[in-house]
Amino acid sequence: MTAMSLFDLTGKVVLATGGMSGIGLAFLQGCARQGASVAVLDRNTGKAAELVAHLERLGAARVHVESVDVTDEAAVDAAFAGTLAALGRIDCAFANAGISHRAPGFDGLESADYHRLMDVNLHGAFYTLRAAVRHMKERAGRGDPGGSIVACGSLSIYHGLPGMEHYAAAKAALQAMIKGLAVEMGPYGVRANMLVPGFILTELTADKPETKPIAERFAAITPLGRPGEMSDIEGPAAYLASDASKFQSGDTMVIDGGRLVRNV
Repeated sequence: MTAMSLFDLTGKVVLATGGMSGIGLAFLQGCARQGASVAVLDRNTGKAAELVAHLERLGAARVHVESVDVTDEAAVDAAFAGTLAALGRIDCAFANAGISHRAPGFDGLESADYHRLMDVNLHGAFYTLRAAVRHMKERAGRGDPGGSIVACGSLSIYHGLPGMEHYAAAKAALQAMIKGLAVEMGPYGVRANMLVPGFILTELTADKPETKPIAERFAAITPLGRPGEMSDIEGPAAYLASDASKFQSGDTMVIDGGRLVRNV
């Protein structure tokens, strides 16, 4: 069996929130290269036509775009319904949409900032995962079991980050949710995992002058000696979306160049 056939996604549909850029786009790119149809859910879809053409060039069978604010429960359900109407099914859902915020300290963390981040990073992910579960459960009931649920995590689950306790708490809660889903959805042939990227240079940050010192710092503390790139997410994405990962569930996959295990 060749590497291409092992990760083949022909006939499968992969959905990602926050899919217009960053980690979400990288995830979809990896799946598009293996022939998947992809659904891009994002709040800002102004450059949808360009993105559709880009993903089709990579190999996506079909590309569907939905404009959605993941903090809106009804909007998430409507976006899933629109995706199912357009593409017929969802085999892998990547709950990725999120924002970042650092307070001057825990005592200076404003309640409004706390709730704003939780609304996107935790509640929005919950709405996304729930919609995916409902579809995959219903599909299994029709004799078509299986599927992959993936949440985007963060190294903040493992490292204390002053002023970002709310961000870390949202990611840690998602990690616990994924473990529960792995147990609950296993009987339906659905696996659930968390993907934890390290510092990744995206198309939005790679060429910015202010990014250079940050990238150099992370390169210095990463055993592989460099920051991550978008392409570093593509392989794990194709693996988690494909049948190659059919016996991996309830796990946390860290893609950080060895940063987590370096004791500095």
